[in-house]
Amino acid sequence: MRIEDLDTPALTIDLDVLEKNIRDLAESCRAQNIPLRVHTKTHKIPEIAHLQIRAGAIGIACQKLGEAEAMVAAGIEDILIPYNIVGAQKVDRLVRLCKQASITVALDSEITAGGISERASVACEVKTLVELDTGGKRCGVQSPEAARDLARKIVSLPGLSFEGIMTYPSRLEAKPFLDHTRALIDEAGIPVHTVSGGGTGSEAVSAQLGCTETRIGSSVFEGLRRINRRDNPPNPDTCAERMIVTVVSTPTSDRVITDGGQKTFTSYPPTPYGYIVEHPEAEIYGMSIEHGHIDISKCENGFRVGDRLSVIPQHQGMTTNLHDQVYAVRNGLVEGIWKVAGRGRVQ
Repeated sequence: MRIEDLDTPALTIDLDVLEKNIRDLAESCRAQNIPLRVHTKTHKIPEIAHLQIRAGAIGIACQKLGEAEAMVAAGIEDILIPYNIVGAQKVDRLVRLCKQASITVALDSEITAGGISERASVACEVKTLVELDTGGKRCGVQSPEAARDLARKIVSLPGLSFEGIMTYPSRLEAKPFLDHTRALIDEAGIPVHTVSGGGTGSEAVSAQLGCTETRIGSSVFEGLRRINRRDNPPNPDTCAERMIVTVVSTPTSDRVITDGGQKTFTSYPPTPYGYIVEHPEAEIYGMSIEHGHIDISKCENGFRVGDRLSVIPQHQGMTTNLHDQVYAVRNGLVEGIWKVAGRGRVQ
């Protein structure tokens, strides 16, 4: 099947670009001597996770338990869930996963640790990292002393093992916090096996911070630099995804409408929503639920109903999460149809 045979909207992945992005990140991490743990929340596709591991990743990270279940079902064996697992239902699922693969979770409170311990103590031992808030202002303990105290609590609880600490994003300003935390935990006689850093482009900083791994996700679709509207807009050479859409209306000479709207691309990104590969001068200035609104006033060529356009989404990870499957394409030929196994797995 050729790409022209696909019904639209169709989410495609350029395999040449994807494979280059995977190689480039693996090589960059090797050059920095920092082990890579790829974050699969960007793609949620087991086939891509396997490609990343074969390229040198030590394992994967999944932001939610449901994503991890999908990856374990596909044969992935080493997973970090950098997220607080709270509630008996989720903990029971976590315990089941720990019997099938090597699972590590992050936590930042005694309540979360106790909840996991209560249900894991008889069944298995859950590996844990203490999350630090080193400036992200999201989850995480607020001081090195709090991290040490939580580590002490973890080692005292049945069913848990303390593996180390975790932070996001990796920032050089966080080094005093990280160093002090490690020193206090070491002084308490508790080994710190893992220091997990993260963020796209974090490999060099994670290495300077003394991390034992770095978690990176967006580069699989975007390249080594995160895309944005200003200094690094979507680039066909580094962005792997293409949404194939069809022009369904040409109501005026300076505007066309396509069959891909917010439910196709997501309503999250600001305009221009995406980059049209065939017509970079065109601008997707707006979207309604099922329509894409494109300003073609700067384009030299005319547009007709039925024309097909290839659009690089502004936020490729969020776009992927809206689709059941993607088409893996090389040189115009569809080489595979991949299920987005982790899509919608927010529990």
